[in-house]
Amino acid sequence: MTGLSFADAVNTDDYILCESLDDVGGYCQTVFQDGFVWDYSGHFFHFRNKDIEEELVSRIGKDRVRTINKDSRIYWRDHIIDFPFQKNIHQLPKDEFIECLVDVYEADQAQRDGQAPKNFGEMLSAKFGRATAEKFLIPYNEKLYATDLSSLDVDAMGRFFPYANFDDIIRGFRSSDNASYNSTFTYPDGGAIEYVRAVQSGVKPDNIRLNTAVTSIDLSKKVADTTNGTIEFETLVSSAPFPRLLDLCGVPYEPGTYSYNKVLVFNLGFNKKGPEKVHWMYFPQRDVCFYRAGFYDNIFNTERLSLYIEIGYPADGIVDNEVVERMRLQVLDDLKRCGIISDHELVSWHTITLDPAYVHITENSIKAVEQHKAKLSEHGVYSIGRYGSWTYCSIEDNIIEARALLDQLGARA
Repeated sequence: MTGLSFADAVNTDDYILCESLDDVGGYCQTVFQDGFVWDYSGHFFHFRNKDIEEELVSRIGKDRVRTINKDSRIYWRDHIIDFPFQKNIHQLPKDEFIECLVDVYEADQAQRDGQAPKNFGEMLSAKFGRATAEKFLIPYNEKLYATDLSSLDVDAMGRFFPYANFDDIIRGFRSSDNASYNSTFTYPDGGAIEYVRAVQSGVKPDNIRLNTAVTSIDLSKKVADTTNGTIEFETLVSSAPFPRLLDLCGVPYEPGTYSYNKVLVFNLGFNKKGPEKVHWMYFPQRDVCFYRAGFYDNIFNTERLSLYIEIGYPADGIVDNEVVERMRLQVLDDLKRCGIISDHELVSWHTITLDPAYVHITENSIKAVEQHKAKLSEHGVYSIGRYGSWTYCSIEDNIIEARALLDQLGARA
């Protein structure tokens, strides 16, 4: 989406867009199978910039894009509470509620006088109290990132983390607060690929080279070798994972600087309906293999349960066919144990491994990205996007970043 957005808004036809796969869109692919519509994973679009939203929706057609008021929940010890956890501790059993409330009060008092947390894990306890952190925030995020949270930067999730101060929590006692950065989202009838096609509509088809992977980049000669020939360039814009770009350019970096996780995604279709209304659900329990499940059927209002399931793995974790089959059976067992399915029959399924999935934003990675980007820009090479900037962001942010680079280069149409 980042590269397409750059090509869509550039003020020249003298460009080539190289895509290593047989279609554009990267992870924003949609699978149509046995009457189910699934993405590679949950790609629900949360726009803050209304101009961008209206532009893309108009390209798709307003009658083909749904606007959904988000309903997200947490599976907590055999019952369901509202997300985010830290704003809804009053929904916990009385003893656990009191424990969390006292801890968040003490954390709030300590923050007024104490030192700033040094990492993401410390931030969770310092901001929300030990009990809230240990019950949900730490186990959930460890499952998601598949790493020790002490290695992540305090602001690893930026604006996407649903912060709540003590006053927010107290006010939430009157009514459930399900609000966060993505309180509403839009989703096309044909899946996330329709947003890809919307952006692609502004790109000249003849300028797209599919099945064309960049294999090396000579910064001094400004030449890129690809699997389909050599390209001389004045400006090169990459949305590839940042360490991959550095490798292509022969730029050295310290091992371990750019760490990340993988996510194994299962798309599952069942013969009948499951839980109503909820759009996605979080699972902090360490004895449940997945950290999140999303409900496509409650977005499309269809009569058969349609899920995406996400499981985090370390970057070096093995996710081969044997692992996939074992985890598929485990997922079905855990879904039944959590009450998501009962006597449901699995009638269709699909799987994909996102590699990389979530990047690990650390103090070292932030500094290294800044330094390496500056070095690359001296040669007319720019790295942008979620993986190109090695960050945590939305697809809307990718579009904005691409257009900002065009403005910087004086090349925006």
